[in-house]
Amino acid sequence: MSHIFRLAPLAVLTCALLAPAAHAEKADREKPIVINSEHVRGDDLNKVVVYSGRVNLTQGTLVLLTDKLTVTQDAEGFQNGIATGGKDGLAHFRQKKEGKDEYIEGEAERVEYDGRTDKVKLFVRAIFRSGANEARGQYIEYDGYTEQYTVDSPTSANKKSDGMTTTVIMPKKRPESSATSAPAAAKP
Repeated sequence: MSHIFRLAPLAVLTCALLAPAAHAEKADREKPIVINSEHVRGDDLNKVVVYSGRVNLTQGTLVLLTDKLTVTQDAEGFQNGIATGGKDGLAHFRQKKEGKDEYIEGEAERVEYDGRTDKVKLFVRAIFRSGANEARGQYIEYDGYTEQYTVDSPTSANKKSDGMTTTVIMPKKRPESSATSAPAAAKP
């Protein structure tokens, strides 16, 4: 039974949520995808593979940890992935940024990727980190075509949300020489 589905687009798009200029390691796309799980059920006729139980997907610097990963492929070859559950009930991913010693990571109760629309969606207790920056909400969506993202936290009857999103943007560190030197004197 063949379980070859191209999850590289999931890795590349998921990593770009908050920082459109920050891209995943390009070399990751050429690395093999390795998925470890306690169980796997494949349906080649319907092009669905379900991995469950301590799922660990790696591809280069990308790591996806979840309780369940469902990968589907439509008749035109577009892939969709849904990751649910994991440590503390959250699916978690992490990937190195291209050319930087920084990582992008995110987590949510459910993470979805739609290959046709090139969108990544994080649902419920969603958190996304890019370097030291972070966004939190009940719903985060990233559009890979437009490189735009949305963070929402609608108030719901289940009271998991107070209706607020949170974004933390850390200041860039200045080079040591400019941080300790006095400002230049203004000329009259």
